[in-house]
Amino acid sequence: MISFVLLLSVVGLQDAQPWLENQAKARNVSFTWISGDTGKFNMPEIIGGGAALFDYDNDGDLDIYFVQGGHLGTEIKESNILLRNDAGIFVDVTSQSNTGDTGYGMGVATGDFNNDTFVDLFITNVGPNVLLQNNGDGTFTDVTAQAAVGDDGWGASAAFADFDSDGDLDLYAINYLVWEHGLDLQCFNAKGSEDYCSPTNYMAPAKDLLYRNNGDGTFTNMSESAGIGTRTGTGLGLLCNDYTGDGKIDIFVANDGMADQLWQNNGNWSFTDVAAMRGCALDDEGRAKAGMGVTTDDFDFDGDFDILVCNLFGESDSLYQNEGEYFVDITSHKGIRTATRHATRFGLGWVDFNNDGILDLYEANGRVQQIGSPITKDPFAEANFLLRGTPSKWERIDAIKEQEIHTSRAAVFGDIDNDGGVDVLVINRDAPAYLLMNIHPNRANSVVFSVKTKDGRDALGAVVSAKVNGATITHPVQSTWSYMAANDPRVRFGLGKNKEVSEVTVTWVDGTKTLFGTFTHGEHTLKNK
Repeated sequence: MISFVLLLSVVGLQDAQPWLENQAKARNVSFTWISGDTGKFNMPEIIGGGAALFDYDNDGDLDIYFVQGGHLGTEIKESNILLRNDAGIFVDVTSQSNTGDTGYGMGVATGDFNNDTFVDLFITNVGPNVLLQNNGDGTFTDVTAQAAVGDDGWGASAAFADFDSDGDLDLYAINYLVWEHGLDLQCFNAKGSEDYCSPTNYMAPAKDLLYRNNGDGTFTNMSESAGIGTRTGTGLGLLCNDYTGDGKIDIFVANDGMADQLWQNNGNWSFTDVAAMRGCALDDEGRAKAGMGVTTDDFDFDGDFDILVCNLFGESDSLYQNEGEYFVDITSHKGIRTATRHATRFGLGWVDFNNDGILDLYEANGRVQQIGSPITKDPFAEANFLLRGTPSKWERIDAIKEQEIHTSRAAVFGDIDNDGGVDVLVINRDAPAYLLMNIHPNRANSVVFSVKTKDGRDALGAVVSAKVNGATITHPVQSTWSYMAANDPRVRFGLGKNKEVSEVTVTWVDGTKTLFGTFTHGEHTLKNK
C-alpha cells in the first residue's frame, strides 16, 4: 500500500472555514420532494427521492433532473423537473423537453444507451419505471414500451453499465420491496407512537432486474438466466465497477437489513454473489446492517476499488477495504465508526472537496422514525455530515455555511460551475433541495478528465490512472453511487501543491489501454480511438 504521505505534498489542514454554501435560491433551483404524507405511514414516503447531475444538451455544464414523489393512493400527480444550466443559473425546461414523468419517483440513472452522444434518463418509480431517450434537440421521448424496461415494482437505484464489453450500455435496476399500497401493517417506534415500519416487518424482499442492450433500442431481461433473479433482497444502494480484478464489471448492492451482495461478472451473462466469500456481505461483527447509500473509490491508492456503505442510526458506516482477493472492514480504524453512527445516513460521497489528493466525505442524513432533531418541527430531520480526509483517517468538521436541518435523502455530486471544485445537490423530504456550492477558501487546483468511448459517450466502467508526485492514483469512470442518484461522470485528480499529473492511462471496458501522457490543471477530454 502506498502511503498518503508519499502521495502528495498535502496542503496543510486549516481550521474549519466554510467549504460548502447553499446557493439554491441564488441560482434559481427550487424543488421539494413531495412525500404525500397523510399520516398513514406508507413506507415509500420515507425512502425517496433522487436526482441527477448530467449534461443533457452537450454544452459543457451540468443540468439537473429532479425525480418527484407524489401522493400514494390518490389520483393527484406530481411532475419530475428538468433544469437547464445557463452559466450557473437554472431554467425550468420540463415542459418543452417532455421529461415530466408523473410516477411516484424514487431514483434515476444516466447514460447514453444508444451511442448517439446524448445522455438518456432511466427513472425508477413505485410503479412502472420509465426510459426517456434524449433526442439531441432539447427533447426526450418515452421509449419504455419499445425498450421493454417498464417493470412495475418498487424501484430504487439503477445504473447503466457495459456488462458484456460490447460497446453499448446495459441496465441494472434495483427493486426494494414487493409493495402493495394499503398493506394492513401497523408499526411503532421506541416512544410507542405509530411510525414507519422496517422493511423486515413486510417480509417481502424483491428481485432486481438486469437488462442486456440489444443495440437496436431494445433490451432483453436477463435477470433469471444471469442468476440475479434467483435471489431476493431489499436493495437501495448500487455500484457497478470491477471489484474482483478480472477486468469485468461487477455489481455491488447494499441491502436494507439483509446481507449485501457482490455479483461477480462471470463474463458469459451469468453472475455469482461472492459477497460472503470476499468479506463485504456483513460488517466485522457478522451483522447485516440497514444499507442505504454507497460510495466507492481507491482511497488507499493500491489500484483497486474500496466500498463505503452508510447505515441506520446506531450503526456506523461500513468501510470495506479491497485487498484484491477479499475485503476487510476497517471502519473503526479510520474514524468513521464514531463519527457517523449518531445519524441515519442516505446519500454520501467520497469527494476531494479541497483538491489536496485525499478523499473527503459528505453524508446526507435523516431518520426513518420520528425521533429527530429537537430544534426543528420535522421529527425525522438530522444535520448532514462533512468529514475531512487526512493521511490516516476522516474527521468531522463544521464547514457547511449556515447549515440547515431537514430530512435529507439523495446527495448528488458534480462541478456545477466548472471551477474545479465539486459541489453537492441534496434532496430533502418535504423541504427545499440544497445546492451546496464549493467555496473552500484554500482549494488547490485539479485535473479533470471527461472520458469518452469511440462513439463519444461517457466511458462508464473505464478506469483512469495517473502519477502525482511519483505515486499512482486510480479512479473509476462512474455516475451511479450515493443514493438513487446519477452523478457527474468526470474524473478528478486533486493536485495539492503539485502542478501536473503524468502517465495518464485509461483502461477501457474491453481491457485495452491507452496512454495519454501528462496534463496540467483544468479539464481535458480522453477519447478512445
